[in-house]
Amino acid sequence: QVQLVESGGGSVQAGGSLRLSCAAPGYIYSRYFMGWFRQAPGKEREGVATIGSLGRTNVADSVKGRFTISQDNPKNTVYLQMNSLKPEDTAMYYCAAGSLFPSLSTSSYGIWGQGTQVTVSS
Repeated sequence: QVQLVESGGGSVQAGGSLRLSCAAPGYIYSRYFMGWFRQAPGKEREGVATIGSLGRTNVADSVKGRFTISQDNPKNTVYLQMNSLKPEDTAMYYCAAGSLFPSLSTSSYGIWGQGTQVTVSS
C-alpha cells in the first residue's frame, strides 16, 4: 500500500499556478511534520516547504512569497499552492513525512511519495 499519494503536477506557462496535494495515513499525518521537496535533473533534492499538524511552517527562501504550504486535517492532506511559477521551478516534486521538526533537509524524512512532475515553460 502506498503511504503518501501525490497529485496535481502538470505543465504550465511562466507566471501560472498549480496546486499539489499529498494524502497520508492518519497515523503518519498526526505524528510527523510533512514536507514538499523537489529535484531537477542533475541537481540535489531540495526542501521546499514543511508543515506540522498544528500549522507551523517553514518555507525555503527560493520560493517565499510565491509558494504556500497548507493542510486539511480532516482529510489528512497537505497542499502546496504554487503561484508565479518560473522555469527554474521545473522539477519532480515529492511529498515526504517522518520529521519530528520542521526540517527542510531530506535526511530528516524517511517516508516518501512517488513524485509528481511540474514543468514550467517560458
